[in-house]
Amino acid sequence: MKYLTGEKLNFDWKVVAVTIISTLLLMVDHYHKIFAYKYWDRFLLYLVVPLLITIIFFRENPREYGFSFGDWKLGLTYTVLGIALMAPVIYFLGHGDETMKKYYENYAAGLPWTTFVDLFGWEFFFRGWILFAYSRKFGHEALWLQAVPFAFAHMGKPEIETLSTIFGGFAFGWIAWRTKSFIYPFLIHWFIATFIILVAAGVV
Repeated sequence: MKYLTGEKLNFDWKVVAVTIISTLLLMVDHYHKIFAYKYWDRFLLYLVVPLLITIIFFRENPREYGFSFGDWKLGLTYTVLGIALMAPVIYFLGHGDETMKKYYENYAAGLPWTTFVDLFGWEFFFRGWILFAYSRKFGHEALWLQAVPFAFAHMGKPEIETLSTIFGGFAFGWIAWRTKSFIYPFLIHWFIATFIILVAAGVV
């Protein structure tokens, strides 16, 4: 019997839970529409559900998963630097890449609150819940591990954007890791998403 079953497998049950649940949530987001607007789906799936699981089943404080302001001085420094670095890149892509322009030009209604609701849960999901759950087991490797589902979640978006997300996901993860908070990657991502829509729509 031992020959068939092999060695005993030992798993960290919280890592297993986060892996399975996060994968299922991404699939539900892809295949189903719960509310009239997709950003409310993502607020529910990527923020509310992980928070409830963390509090009720893990019996942990969400602060352990980056749900805090962390090192806010360092975080604000990264935020300003990230925005300054990405603004010209986004401006160039929004005007110069037709696939980016066509994809984003019709999303201007409701800005900046639509992108806020959409990305607040999104960033907690990747740069909070997954990152800090994995970091307990895998250390710094968690920075790359959380970037993989983040990159695959961009499939269907413009190719130039999708190809960059494995690196962008790592960078966002590193900022969250350094500051112990998902807030600062969220602020940078919120700016990027809002700005690319405004540029693509010809507002700026």
